Amino acid sequence: MGLIPESGQHSVLVAYVMWLFGFLGSHRFYVGRPVSGTIWFFTLGLLGIGWIFDLFAIPRLVETANEKFPAKGRYDYNVAWILLTFLGLFGVHQFYLGNWIKGFVWLLTAGFFGLGLLYDFWTLNQQVRTAEARARP
Repeated sequence: MGLIPESGQHSVLVAYVMWLFGFLGSHRFYVGRPVSGTIWFFTLGLLGIGWIFDLFAIPRLVETANEKFPAKGRYDYNVAWILLTFLGLFGVHQFYLGNWIKGFVWLLTAGFFGLGLLYDFWTLNQQVRTAEARARP
């Protein structure tokens, strides 16, 4: 598996960029591991120990994510996750997925006061799947 994935798939490169912010657990959520992502979120990456472990675990985690969440077409997991991680409080990822009302709520409430942001970390892979299903004729 290379750093650049097929179109729309989870990327090792994106996972490592998110890993740099690993104390938030975003790379764990990205690869479909919401429980450990939440633990990382509240413990700052298990006080850095888990964050170092993930330096070596990311390629396998991404491979597993691509098996679980195959790319289908219009929406790209990488774009959605980058938007969530860096602009999530503004709802930009929701606008990208066509969820305009939710995007405006996030924009006006800073990601529904941060709780909605954590919810989106838990569910974004599924939200991409749902948006993909809505987009199909």
